[in-house]
Amino acid sequence: MNIILSQIYISRLNVAKVIVVGDVGVGKTCLINRFCKDTFGKTYKATIGVDFEMERFEVLGVPFSLQLWDTAGQERFRCVASTYYRGAQAIIVVFDLSNYNSLDHAREWLEDAMRDNDPSSVLLFLVGTKKDLSVNQLAQMEQEAVRLSEEIRAEYWAVSALSGESVRDFFLRVASLTFEATVLSELERNKSRQARDIVSKFFHYIKIWLIPDILLSCFTLGIFHHGHTENDICIFSTQKSLTTVMKNLRRGNPAAVFD
Repeated sequence: MNIILSQIYISRLNVAKVIVVGDVGVGKTCLINRFCKDTFGKTYKATIGVDFEMERFEVLGVPFSLQLWDTAGQERFRCVASTYYRGAQAIIVVFDLSNYNSLDHAREWLEDAMRDNDPSSVLLFLVGTKKDLSVNQLAQMEQEAVRLSEEIRAEYWAVSALSGESVRDFFLRVASLTFEATVLSELERNKSRQARDIVSKFFHYIKIWLIPDILLSCFTLGIFHHGHTENDICIFSTQKSLTTVMKNLRRGNPAAVFD
């Protein structure tokens, strides 16, 4: 497997830069610490400038890492933090589910982050934190969040760093989609027939039915997260294909067959 992927320049696929932005106090650091260290700090400590964690995975036997950049939410550190936005493969915009203002400001944070990145090549995620604190207004806040996520074309998640609810699933999703995006990007750089042959062998290896008109339609991705002992099997696909897959699954007619 490593031999096949190395032929499409796997060295470029090893690390994905992910920046995490949002208002001060929304829980950006707690979100990252819950996933990377499985801890939750009850004492608030503002991030000064930027900090980052490197989280390692194995995707179909290939080493892959997320470089998670935790940026400061305070206005006085905003200029410093923005210098680290460039070159992101994914942007996570975080807001507090119990704070309407933080959701209103989400658009501004995204605009700042996108100034130094190509909109066509960055994955966007809108994440509501502190789900455990906002039961009374959760439904209304989530309606607004979903509306915003559709407008900015971001994937929406609601999580709790305190309890850990959905945190791990979210970051595994980020890992799978960023890995897919880097593979697609590399294939765009190498449009030779040899590259297509390699991809065919790659998908044959993982036993997938391919749709001829869609180079990467949908496949199972075995992710081994080095912070855990078990394998997580996730389905990941291009956004266009994901919609089709979900519709077919609801109808009892899977778009792809996995052995």
